[in-house]
Amino acid sequence: MTYAIDTVARLRVMAAGVPGARVAERVLPAAPETVWAVMADLEGEFGRFQPDMRSLRVLRVRGDRVEALARSKYGLRAHFRGVLRPGWCWLQSRFLIIGMAAAPEPGGGTRVALTGGVRVPARAAIVPWGTAAELARAMSRLAQRVEEVRL
Repeated sequence: MTYAIDTVARLRVMAAGVPGARVAERVLPAAPETVWAVMADLEGEFGRFQPDMRSLRVLRVRGDRVEALARSKYGLRAHFRGVLRPGWCWLQSRFLIIGMAAAPEPGGGTRVALTGGVRVPARAAIVPWGTAAELARAMSRLAQRVEEVRL
């Protein structure tokens, strides 16, 4: 018997394997295509809903593999490598992890999940201080951006 899990459940599993990781989830009253169009726009919308991100420039895409350069609002840079698929994104740099997922919610809308934070070098771990508040802020800003796009 084969079991399939959706992208949000996959994000929960990935985050569970990263010490210190937190996951913020919310159901947005919009179609999955609309929500993911905002979330997956790494060079545009991503910097608008991620509170500490000023910009992200995609350097290379090979299939679902992505390489990008990000700059924080504090001027710090991060060179990310990861995967971007419909409803799923996992990016890692030497010092940061970003995970995003979106899946249709039974009964309507889209369940979204975000995780991420400052990575402990050479380990799959996140420094837990402030991540919950940062994720909550990102989730609120994402909901606002999706609503603005829908209108």
